[in-house]
Amino acid sequence: MQKIMLSFLFAMLVFSCKEEAKAPISDIGKDTVETIEEVIDSVITEVVEVPIKKSTKQLKEELTSNGYKVFDFVDKKTKDTILMQQYFMAFLKKGPIRGQNEEESAELQELHLEHLTKMYDLGYADISGPFGDDSEIRGVTIYNVPTLKIADSLANSDPMVKAGRLQIEIHPWWAAKGFPLR
Repeated sequence: MQKIMLSFLFAMLVFSCKEEAKAPISDIGKDTVETIEEVIDSVITEVVEVPIKKSTKQLKEELTSNGYKVFDFVDKKTKDTILMQQYFMAFLKKGPIRGQNEEESAELQELHLEHLTKMYDLGYADISGPFGDDSEIRGVTIYNVPTLKIADSLANSDPMVKAGRLQIEIHPWWAAKGFPLR
């Protein structure tokens, strides 16, 4: 049995080896090198840089230096330190002027959505949306800014608010920094 196994391994070794190399390294021409460089260059240009994740301490120092209110919370179960940040939740409520016609309402809605898109693009708002009922509170926007004064100014610059169709009620709100919605 041992002789059979050794013979089998020897045969595999002999038949799996190639008789000669495709080309000696010294025979590789300039064209081959250029082709390799082009492939490498195309790969490198498509590499996406991933930002280095900041430590909780670094993030806390950065937020504090930019005027945000923060505090540490230690999870009793996991013993992890969670950085809590103050945000501002703006409730969009029915305003006193609701008599716009259908065309005016549609135009205001378009301007309202443009305003919210601008808030996201500038990094001032993190999430926004309407409520699913026809209550007094029409929707909510969460502002990621350091002060109530800034949040109030941004929320009140909404064209729907300026037109009186909506009015703003803002409250400070604390949430764990960097945690996703679940």
